[in-house]
Amino acid sequence: MRAWNPPTIPTLPVTAPAVSLHDTSSGRQVTTSPDGPARLYVCGITPYDATHLGHAATYVGFDLLNRAWRNAGHDVTYVQNVTDVDDPLLERATKVNIDWVELAERETELFRQDMQALRVLPPAAYIGAVESIPVVIDLIQVLERAGAVYQVEQDLYFSVTADGAFGEESGFDRDTMLSLFAERGGDPDRAGKRDPLDCVVWRGERPGEPSWPSPWGAGRPGWHIECAAIALTHLGSGIDVQGGGSDLVFPHHEMCAGHAQVARPGTSFAQVYSHAGMVGYDGEKMSKSRGNLVFVSALRNSDIDPMAIRLALLRHHFRSDWEWTDAELFEALDSLAQWRKAAALGTGAPAAPVVEEVLAAVADDLDAPRAVAAIDAWVAATLGVDGLADTSDPDAAVAIIAVADAALGIQL
Repeated sequence: MRAWNPPTIPTLPVTAPAVSLHDTSSGRQVTTSPDGPARLYVCGITPYDATHLGHAATYVGFDLLNRAWRNAGHDVTYVQNVTDVDDPLLERATKVNIDWVELAERETELFRQDMQALRVLPPAAYIGAVESIPVVIDLIQVLERAGAVYQVEQDLYFSVTADGAFGEESGFDRDTMLSLFAERGGDPDRAGKRDPLDCVVWRGERPGEPSWPSPWGAGRPGWHIECAAIALTHLGSGIDVQGGGSDLVFPHHEMCAGHAQVARPGTSFAQVYSHAGMVGYDGEKMSKSRGNLVFVSALRNSDIDPMAIRLALLRHHFRSDWEWTDAELFEALDSLAQWRKAAALGTGAPAAPVVEEVLAAVADDLDAPRAVAAIDAWVAATLGVDGLADTSDPDAAVAIIAVADAALGIQL
């Protein structure tokens, strides 16, 4: 599956600091130390509807990590999946009377367009669930040889007790796990399972559903095994960062880790588990099930500059939960206009301290609000908001334009 076209970003004349991130598993902020190219896996969309701002906030957040690593001198191998066959997709296709493949292709293409407009760096490998079926089957066979897979009727399940570290990624107690598993697509009450938390790795064929051949009969992959197989195939074990929204902490990332750690014993699936916060709207988490969505494509089609959308997202720390408002978007439009006005002057307030602060802020757990504030302050000084314009640095605009793009993805 193809990704989207990469933006051209400037190379900075200075090297950014080492990147540190809050690790969900340990509860601490840790410094990343890639050995070779930094390896990043971020869970992708299930393409049964358009990209909403909750999605955008997650992918813009991890785009900051991609940029921060590159600015610190690292190559980056970034992998993302597309869950282009799954229950929600099939249900939506049936409801609106459209072929599920056509629906997946249409919404994936819209996602590509949204990401390109937001200047998100594309993954090196963009892999659909359907095309990953051969490596999923390979991984299930490895788990089967390890005694970690068993059959319930036509389905195969992963035994969570096979992973001695199960539960360490999320840190949740069993009652919380059971509750979240039931809420997020699990089947804790199914008869015949060894443990209520065991998850499907191969779903046997059902009437009217797509299926593919396998050693266990026709069927399709479970959700969690898909990401584990793609990540292991394209990045290996012990990846630098496993990323996604905070709603993926459990069960998705816990199960992915379990699959990978049983398949590759002695190695943690990821060194850091990083999670983006949830974006709300009208008092609730923005989600398709609630119908309270603000779509990136709808804003773009309303002539909203995608850089203003990105700037509005960057005014919130990527790990925070917050609520989208139209007022925030309009403020971002005004701020973007001021940034561009200041940059167009050519000269401005001294840029070197601003560049240093922006790079330091993004390297510090992707603190975009702090970085944005630094550029806001430079703009105010350059435009003389307080009545005293500062144009002492003749090369200021070039430096600010470069760091705004290279570190924050904002094209001025």
